[in-house]
Amino acid sequence: MQRSYQKLVVWKEADDLCVYTYEVTKLLPASEQFGLVAQMRTSSSSVPTNIVEGNSRTTVKDRRKFLTIAASSLDELHYQYHLCFRLHYIDQKTFDTANDRIQRVGYLLMKFRSSIRPSSLPFLPS
Repeated sequence: MQRSYQKLVVWKEADDLCVYTYEVTKLLPASEQFGLVAQMRTSSSSVPTNIVEGNSRTTVKDRRKFLTIAASSLDELHYQYHLCFRLHYIDQKTFDTANDRIQRVGYLLMKFRSSIRPSSLPFLPS
């Protein structure tokens, strides 16, 4: 059975970005295992995780709060990719791919967040 969040395009894209980040971080130096690797994996997994958590909330305020957290984690991840590029841990193509994915998820998050209205919330029987 598919969960409701799995139908969201924004979640699918964020999930793909997370998997991509895990693959990229396998290539970083061993000296970064407890630095950038851990931070990038945490940031990247925080994005789809907060989309899931926000999607399960029953108030507009709560849903938007978790999507804002997801967007903040996405910004963190963007900086971490930028830093990896500056330190020559990743090449231009890897950075560009990550940047494109991050931009797409950011756009989808913004659109999803702005679409949340009281009428879009699920009906929960009392």
